[in-house]
Amino acid sequence: MARADRVSRTALSRRLGLMLALLLCLAAATLAWLGQQAQAPLTLETPDTVQILPGDTLALVLDRLADAGRLRHPLAVRAWARLTNRGDRIVAGEYGVSPGTTPARLLADFAAGRVCRYAVRVPEGATFHDALAALWASPVLTNTLRDRGEADIMAALGAPGLPTEGWFLPDTYFVTRGQSDLDVLRRSHAAMQAQLDTLWQMRGPGSATSMADALTLASLVEKETARADERPLVAAVLLNRLRMGMPLQIDSTVIYGLGARFDGNLTRRDLLTPTPHNTYTQRGLPPTPIALPSVASLRAVMNPAAVDYLYFVARGDGSHVFSRTLAEHNQAVDCYQRRLSQRCQS
Repeated sequence: MARADRVSRTALSRRLGLMLALLLCLAAATLAWLGQQAQAPLTLETPDTVQILPGDTLALVLDRLADAGRLRHPLAVRAWARLTNRGDRIVAGEYGVSPGTTPARLLADFAAGRVCRYAVRVPEGATFHDALAALWASPVLTNTLRDRGEADIMAALGAPGLPTEGWFLPDTYFVTRGQSDLDVLRRSHAAMQAQLDTLWQMRGPGSATSMADALTLASLVEKETARADERPLVAAVLLNRLRMGMPLQIDSTVIYGLGARFDGNLTRRDLLTPTPHNTYTQRGLPPTPIALPSVASLRAVMNPAAVDYLYFVARGDGSHVFSRTLAEHNQAVDCYQRRLSQRCQS
């Protein structure tokens, strides 16, 4: 009897061992199959996006993908995530998927919050209203400012009393779908303030006497030339004229002051039409900037060229002739603007 019992126990142990081995093989095969499903590319022929709303669960998102024909085995992918300790953590937002994207990669993006980011541009040299229009044209931003006044907007940005014009740094900003126009303006305003603070500490001799004046001067430089080599020269002319009490006589300030009345053709009558921004009829700087200046224009007014020029005139090719005296300037005007002289300055 004892020997029979021992044989029986040995056989049972063998059967149990065999069953355990089979279970382990089955588990390994199952895990391998689950892994295959997690690494199998989504059914996708063109790039697409996946939207996760606040409160969505991983199971709900995977089911949506399956319903859209993008994923064959949502339960398998979810089981793989749990068995491999990927968890169910997902961050709400919009995610990009392209042909070849696997569920495993997508789940990693969900957990890390690698949402789609879109570029929106705050253009250099634009007025504040033109910059707002550019933001409103973006299909991914939420427009919240259409019915808000300028003072209200600046108060919302924590800068009550500042004008809207000029106080936003032109740049490309990356946003997620659903962010607001105010979100972009907040970043742009903070970036401008940071640039002003930094460049003000690095200003050289002959620069503007205040940060606000520097910003206004930079907006004039921005509108007068697009050439990097000329910005410090234009800045020097403006600062020299200010120190001598001469009117700046900048056409772009006249155009800005006319606003919607400007028809695209600047006339002598326009130059003589008084507005707060007309630097032909008003001495000194205009009361506000006239555009959003670039970092290059800010640097130019913080470190103007060490020259005694008082005048400049456009050649017609994007460059300018700079002059020290009115006689030199009139000669350049005759040559490049009136075409009355063959003797042009170099």
